[in-house]
Amino acid sequence: MSYLEWAEAQLAEIELLTSMFPTQEELEFIDQVALAELRDYVEGSASTDSPPPSRPQFLIKQKLDAEGTGKADVILSCAYPSEYPSVRPEITVRCASLSRAQQTQLHTDLNAYLMESCQGEVCVLSAVDWVKDNLQVFINKSSSAAAAPKKESASPWPQEVFSRLWIYSHHIYNKTKRKNILEWSKELGLTGFSMPGKPGIVCVEGPQSACEEFWSRVKVLTWKKIMIRHREDIPLDRQDEDSGTVESIDSLRKFTGFEEAMFDPHGNRGNHMDLGLLYQFLNERGCCDVFQIYFGIEGR
Repeated sequence: MSYLEWAEAQLAEIELLTSMFPTQEELEFIDQVALAELRDYVEGSASTDSPPPSRPQFLIKQKLDAEGTGKADVILSCAYPSEYPSVRPEITVRCASLSRAQQTQLHTDLNAYLMESCQGEVCVLSAVDWVKDNLQVFINKSSSAAAAPKKESASPWPQEVFSRLWIYSHHIYNKTKRKNILEWSKELGLTGFSMPGKPGIVCVEGPQSACEEFWSRVKVLTWKKIMIRHREDIPLDRQDEDSGTVESIDSLRKFTGFEEAMFDPHGNRGNHMDLGLLYQFLNERGCCDVFQIYFGIEGR
């Protein structure tokens, strides 16, 4: 598919959602400019040689029946990657009736459902329906967990799923943001790297809940453009096909520690990096495939 075909599918789904959730109390667009730019892009007022300049982000707000707690307020925060629906949308579910661990498990199960059932098709409405059908199960689990005696855990983060997030930003210049990225990754026990400049790239890997916490902190900072370009989620009960052993968080990491990586900075303000050196850096760590996901070309 082309960027134009992806954009047409996105706009068609947005129009469907708008008809189903007509009030701002049900459907709220975070950036009206992004929506207008998508419409101009589809209607031919903008060039279609590259992706739309920004991406729609919106909230779907629902009051769902929850046995024992009455109505539960549920918010689905949705964002479209440029290649959606060929890739999954970014969907985060917030519900005060769920513990953080249960929200993490809900995201894992929702992503598994979308990967299996909605690959290549618009799926936000399917995600809403899935949450409606399954929310009660997670509320019951959360209630049971709250009633059970708490056991001390060596780690504050659930480790059912290993995640690796590949984050893309239009640029990363600000010293405070760069410091936050380094400090938050260390605090949350994440490994990976950040590449400042234009564009800016951040990779974090570790327990899924820690990665989600990192993303929730980073994305609310002021950015011209930031998105999860690609993500990898691996259940930890999976066995390695070669050794037959159950994989662990540490065995799946491709990075040791977290670093700010600079690749021969150049340009007027030293804000551009040598992408060939970036490709070599990724290749040495067994993740060179993500270069094409970021830049649309094969590295060398």
